[in-house]
Amino acid sequence: MSARRSRWRRLTALGAAVALAAGLTACSSSEEQDGLLVYNAQHESLTKEWIEAFTKETGIKVTYRQGGDTELGNQLIAEGDSSPADVFLTENSPAMAAVEKDGLFTDVDQTTISQVPPQFRPATNKWTGVAARTTVFAYDKTKLSEAQLPRSIMDLEKPEWKGRWGAPPVKPDFQAIVAAMLELTGEQATSQWLAAMKSGAEIYSDNVATLRAVNDGQVEGGIIYHYYWFRDQSQTKEISGNTALHYFRNQDPGAFVSISGGGILNSSKMKEDAQKFLTFITSKAGQEVLEKGTSFEYPVASGVPANPALVPLVDLQAPAVNPSNLDAQKVTDLMTKAGLL
Repeated sequence: MSARRSRWRRLTALGAAVALAAGLTACSSSEEQDGLLVYNAQHESLTKEWIEAFTKETGIKVTYRQGGDTELGNQLIAEGDSSPADVFLTENSPAMAAVEKDGLFTDVDQTTISQVPPQFRPATNKWTGVAARTTVFAYDKTKLSEAQLPRSIMDLEKPEWKGRWGAPPVKPDFQAIVAAMLELTGEQATSQWLAAMKSGAEIYSDNVATLRAVNDGQVEGGIIYHYYWFRDQSQTKEISGNTALHYFRNQDPGAFVSISGGGILNSSKMKEDAQKFLTFITSKAGQEVLEKGTSFEYPVASGVPANPALVPLVDLQAPAVNPSNLDAQKVTDLMTKAGLL
């Protein structure tokens, strides 16, 4: 077993054990694999929309196993060449990068690559972006004016922000943000920021809990991904009615755009159909599921624009980050050392 594989397995052994004990969630009622098998760490509702549209167009059946980025990435690395999975979909890039580094992906077809701009996929072409989400600072409109907002995510380590903001450090979403911070600012600056977070931020279980805490006045602001706010705004506004979103922009680490990935396993016995599935997701029809649906995630391929409610991707002024360089292991080490995991 490679040292990298051993480290990743140690990192996520507990999460994987929980997922395996639960048997994961299969789309098919049959226990036997029927058609393509997707290890799905994307939001289940979004992947189901993709699957239904793909099967309607091609007649190819698809089943999936539902889990988190980290646990499914760990499972793939543990299974290696014996994995039954054909396709891996994630919410964020670090798990994709870990599976890529273990040599488990085959090359993505050029047809798919041609549909995805370079900034939304790794240069290796071992996987591709399929959707995106941006980091935002959700804030309490009754407590903060625009002039009082942090200019940079790095400002949250300053003493004046102690006790005033929150985030969900245990979630892969937040860890991807830290991975980008590490890539952009280096280990020393990231460690210092994490230490300040440990002593000065409120800790929440996930993005929804963070947004709810801001809305309820527990903290003045919180780091989340944008679409949690937009989804609630499109429905009851129960957890976002008192809040607004602040975009850091200016290539700040807090303007990081996280890429949801899709890759095809070397071990797949249905590579041709798997390539068709990835091509469909990144096609105009597949990306319009993002534009016209209720996920409020960003399309990244085939020139499909974002949902009109969203700030256009180009206006986010996101920093350039190579998704293959996002180091999940190092982030876990740093966050553990800071007492956040």
